[in-house]
Formats: sequence, C-alpha cells, structure tokens
Amino acid sequence: MVRHPVGRMRPGRIWAWLTEPLPVPPEGLRRGPLRPDAFGSPLRSARLTSQLGVALGVAFGICFLTGLYSHVLQHPPAWLWLPTRPAGLYRFTQGLHVATGLATVPLLGAKLWSVYPRLFTWPPVRSLIHAAERLTVAALVGAALFQVISGVLNIAHWYGPMPFFFTDAHYWVAWIAIGALVSHIGVQLPVVKDALRRRGKGEPGSGLVDGVSENGREAAGGRREFLLAVAVAAGVITLATLGQTVRSLSPLALLGPRRPGTGPQGLPVNRTAASAGVRDAVLDPAYRLTVTGLGRSVELSLADLAALPQHTTVLPIACVEGWSSVGTWTGVRLRDLLSLIGADPETCTAEIESLQAGGRYRTSTVGDPADDRTLIALRLGGEPLALDHGFPARLIAPNRPGVLQTKWVGRITVRGAS
Repeated sequence: MVRHPVGRMRPGRIWAWLTEPLPVPPEGLRRGPLRPDAFGSPLRSARLTSQLGVALGVAFGICFLTGLYSHVLQHPPAWLWLPTRPAGLYRFTQGLHVATGLATVPLLGAKLWSVYPRLFTWPPVRSLIHAAERLTVAALVGAALFQVISGVLNIAHWYGPMPFFFTDAHYWVAWIAIGALVSHIGVQLPVVKDALRRRGKGEPGSGLVDGVSENGREAAGGRREFLLAVAVAAGVITLATLGQTVRSLSPLALLGPRRPGTGPQGLPVNRTAASAGVRDAVLDPAYRLTVTGLGRSVELSLADLAALPQHTTVLPIACVEGWSSVGTWTGVRLRDLLSLIGADPETCTAEIESLQAGGRYRTSTVGDPADDRTLIALRLGGEPLALDHGFPARLIAPNRPGVLQTKWVGRITVRGAS
C-alpha cells in the first residue's frame, strides 16, 4: 500500500505545506474588479468592518440561541424537562428572535458592502490554508443570506419560493452559519481587536478591507454617518414589525403580517378551519372527544365537556413568525380529563390529536399535563371558540409555540404510568 506523502509529514511540515505560497496567476488576468484601484470608497476601513461585525455577531448569536430554544420546544427530546413558567417565555424569546433577525437585514447588507472588495483580492488564493479560509467565509455568507431571506419569507407567509420545509432547513442552516461564524471569529479576532483599539488614531497602509487609506476627519465623519444610518434602518425595521407582538406598538407594525387584536375574537389566525379541512367534522352534532390510554377510554360530547368544572386562564398565542396575542381562555383542565380514566397527570404525558386529516403538527405532546393552566379550551373571551380558533375544543398551555396549541381536538392519548 502506497501512502500519500502528506501522511508521512510531521505537523510542522504539514503546516508549512498548507501555508506555502501558491503560484500567482498572470498579471494580465488582473482586470475589472481585480484591479488595485477598483474600489476607492474612503468609508471602508478595518474599524468600520469590525464594528459592523461585532453588531452582526451579537444579533446572530441572539438569533441562534432563541431559535434553538424554539426548535427544542417544537421537537422536545424525551429526556429534557422544559419549564411551563413563565407562561410568556416563548412569546418573549420568539419575538426577540424575529426582531433581531430583521435587524440583521441592514446590518448584513452593510457588512457585505464593507468587505465586498475582499472578494477580489490579488492573488485570489495565496495558499491552501487561505483557500480554506475563503471557503469558510463563503459558507458564512451563504448561510447568513439563506437565514435572513428564508426568515423574511416565513414571516410574510410566502412559501412558494421555498421548495423545502422552512423549519427544518432554517434550523440546520443555522448550525452551518454559527459554525462558520465561530471559525471566522477565531481567524479575525486579532485583526478586529487591533482595529477597534485604533479609535481616533487612523489606520496605516492597506487596512483590513480593500487597501484604501483613511482620508482624515472627513472620512471618519462619513463612517459615523454610515453607521448611524445602518442603526436607524435597523431600528425602523424593528419598530415596524415589533407591533405584531407588543400591542402598544401595533399602530407602527406596518411590516408585520399579524397584529394583536386582529382576527376572529380579537386574535390572529394562521391556519383556518377551511384550509385544515375540518369544517364538517367539527360541526357534526355527533362530535366526541375521546380520552384514552392505560386500557381505559371515555368519550365526551361538547355538552359533557361544558358540564365539567370550568377554569379560566389568560395565556398568549405565540407563533414562530414572531407575532403573539393574549387571550382569556375558559375550559377543562387537561389534568381533570386525564383523571377521568384514572391517569396520574404528575407521571404521564398526553398526546393531543386534531381532527384535521394531516399535517406536521396534527398531533402534539404535553409533557407536563399537571399544570393547572393547561386547558382544553371551549371558550375565548367568554364566547364559544370560533371555528378558526379551534371549535369545539383546543389545547392552550403556557410557554408553548402556537403550532403546538393544537386546534380542533378530537382525541387525547395518555402515555406513561397511571
């Protein structure tokens, strides 16, 4: 068996081989954007790029952590305990996720503008390690653009341009983005620290971005104005969408697809009864809610459910698109329904099944059915549920994504010990 020469190299020689300069392409190819003077804006600088990078890194970090929390709530591992209090925690984290994601639109645009000339550095690839670094940056840029664009399309409920399931793609590409970002930070951190320390001292020679020297105070003032414009743009976009979560800001939510207070019974709706294909089933006088498990079963009509002890709670509906609204819900505690078949809500879980025929979120699991605020709701705001809000019965529980607040409930299956 013949071994590759790299396999016999010592670590030091491998590093030398990876960093060994590659042949420079012919100078005649250095045309158009590859020319030394192709980019002459005095606004670009190492400090500007570093400041934008820090802001973008913070925004991406917040987006990643809040998005990860949302994904875990929607796909909870069996071994992980998730809190039900505070009841509005998901509402806050997902609102923050969408707000910071939208704020990255001007930040990402400005950042790409500031580093755009680096795409045309000469020579394009200096060594194998430099080629690897450029591939990492390409992965970061591609993943960042994918996340921002797909996120905006999801908020707008425009799924036609996305021939994939948004949630899964958004989640996995987020890992690519955060991995590439961590790698990029590791490479650029010394440069960023040096650039940020140069406040008011100017920048020598070529700088980080494109080899353009700083043109005195005028250029510095231009950079400050540029940063201010980016900050204002991020603020305006945030205010124009945050109203879909914060009711007091709803008059400003010009870009928000949903607003608190808009929709049947004062709450927005994503999926209607007609689109779910459940109208006939939910309006059937023979409707029964089946509670089953542990070898026992009980069927309850709507009148039977109304005859059970009723409880009222105030809980938000918070959806992955970032909108949320608070409602006053009345119905039967889930724990009381489980008790009808002798199940102990402290030691079991409940699978909630909708009457809709299909869909990824047709069923959902309640890991803590003992919580007193978890209801099979029959009424909203003192009135029977509207069809689009889940009539005749729906799940409402604290700290839970909207897609898991199952509507048009037809069956509850108990899992676990009695």
